[in-house]
Amino acid sequence: MKDKFQTVLEEPLSKSFYARDTKLVAMNLLGKVLVHQTDDGVIKGRIVETEAYYGPGDPASHAFRGKTKRSAIMWGEPGTAYVYFTYGMHYILNVVTEEEGKAGAVLIRALEPIQGIEVMRKRRGVNNVIKLCNGPAKLTQAFGINGRYNGADLTSGKLIIEEGDEKKFDIVSTGRIGIKKGREEKLRFYIRGCEFVSKKEEKDAKRDKN
Repeated sequence: MKDKFQTVLEEPLSKSFYARDTKLVAMNLLGKVLVHQTDDGVIKGRIVETEAYYGPGDPASHAFRGKTKRSAIMWGEPGTAYVYFTYGMHYILNVVTEEEGKAGAVLIRALEPIQGIEVMRKRRGVNNVIKLCNGPAKLTQAFGINGRYNGADLTSGKLIIEEGDEKKFDIVSTGRIGIKKGREEKLRFYIRGCEFVSKKEEKDAKRDKN
């Protein structure tokens, strides 16, 4: 019987990849691959949409009002998972950025499913592959990511981000969505023409349709 974990895994991205300006990391994470080794097998998804969040100067950030029990992790070691519970229903995955001691994090907003799709379908109760991971709460449910991963090292262990295939693509930059403050900042990024993003800009959606 074939081992369900028998798959080719690349080296995880290094901590130095994350220890940079948050906006740059958010852009550079596009095209990288989130990998979760679970009891049900290896699950992979290509990152196609992200959002950048800074520290005390960013009104949309959890770090805006300084360190709290929840946000203190944003000042921590780069490459650390920041997973929080929202609306009493969903877990959201972020990765800590910047040098340790400076707050920053990138929200993983959407993925293109690559491997373990049947596992994702079972967890989400959805058959349409496009809708499995096209939102931050959807992808954590599909990947089985919950609060126990808060503080996990994404450069080692069962939940990592690896380089993935080097494919050329254009990046669309827009204001962040789903927030009330700091929406005007163009800190949301996605791969142009990708059908797996959570929401396209109207002009971009028309361009892709034509």
